[in-house]
Amino acid sequence: MYLSTIDQPHAEQRSRGRALFLLSGNVFALGAVSLVTDISSEMVTAVLPVYLVLGLHLSPVAYGVVDGAYTGATALLRLVGGYVADVVRRRKLIAGLGYGMSAVAKLGLLAAGNAVGAIGAVIAIDRTGKGLRTAPRDALITLSTPPQLYGRAFGVHRMMDTIGAFAGPLVALGILAATAQAYDAVFMASFCIAAFGVLVLVLFVRDHRGEQPPKGTVSPSALVGLMRMGQVRRLVLAACLAGMVTIGDGFVYLLLQQREELGIGWFPLLAVGTNLSYLLLATPLGVLADKVGRLKVVLGGYGVLVLVYLLLFGPLGGWPLLVVALALYGLFYAATDGVLMALAGPVLPKALRTTGIALIQTGQALSYLVSSVLFGLAWTVWGPASASRIAAVLVAVAVLVVGLLLRGLSAKSETVGEQA
Repeated sequence: MYLSTIDQPHAEQRSRGRALFLLSGNVFALGAVSLVTDISSEMVTAVLPVYLVLGLHLSPVAYGVVDGAYTGATALLRLVGGYVADVVRRRKLIAGLGYGMSAVAKLGLLAAGNAVGAIGAVIAIDRTGKGLRTAPRDALITLSTPPQLYGRAFGVHRMMDTIGAFAGPLVALGILAATAQAYDAVFMASFCIAAFGVLVLVLFVRDHRGEQPPKGTVSPSALVGLMRMGQVRRLVLAACLAGMVTIGDGFVYLLLQQREELGIGWFPLLAVGTNLSYLLLATPLGVLADKVGRLKVVLGGYGVLVLVYLLLFGPLGGWPLLVVALALYGLFYAATDGVLMALAGPVLPKALRTTGIALIQTGQALSYLVSSVLFGLAWTVWGPASASRIAAVLVAVAVLVVGLLLRGLSAKSETVGEQA
């Protein structure tokens, strides 16, 4: 992609400046699908915590179970979806099924009414869809991009994804204001937007099937071999540890809402603040990760998360607290979400790329399920202030352990997967 004869500083700068435009159109198409889908998803996510806790009066423990289920209860299906996508080499098809399931789940929220059990079941269906689609989508990004541009590719995708996440709560807020707090109207609009996202996927995303892999490359025994790779085990263990010390967005926003005594109408705007920061920083941090090292950026992101948890009951208050906390929270996501996948991508063999990504995401999601339940218990037993400070300490410890686990991984081993 770069001419070996270009060795002058100005020429190198121009080449790096053009790198963004050398990304595959598939990356932008997948970004457009995520943009539309996240408008739909965040419309629901932005109102769900306040709807469950303040509307249905769920306790912190009960909300922790529901919140954990939202991300982790169907995590194993990520692995199933990833493996099936590698076997049939139809990653677009598996991703499309996942997007379709999440769209239909929005209609389920209309039928669930105030029944917490039914709401939990619908959330499980929605997260099943997310579990199926995430790994094939991220694998398509890596398979459509040269390894040296992974950070940029995931940065651009996450930026587009976050444009939708930024707009979703605003759309939900507008609908609630126009319909006198009618949550059903939010759920119906969310379904219509999600269905449009599926249409964009069908029309504009190209599959990346490649050549038929050698016999036995994608098989249960090959999957076992993948899990025996030391670098893959370290990545999965690091992802599990990161998920275990991360509390859910809903908890963070509920803590801010309670401390500052914000009105219910303001609640969706907390997610908007985080997503605005994420939107502005995703691509720059992806480029930075390609330049200085992806592991450094990921560890820095979790260091920022420590500050967020400490700020929840720190010296700041009022609007300064909201602005700083939400800006840092968006910085955390920009530094960790796509960059972690960019770090993992080159380590994984192409034939099992989707499976490997799903394995990492499954470990993280299952750990997140445990984390949400434990944080809900800690909130109930020790109070929100102590629980958030304990979380900050655990994240700080996790940064040190993850740094040791993945030391050297982003340097020498980044070409292993491409050579496999």
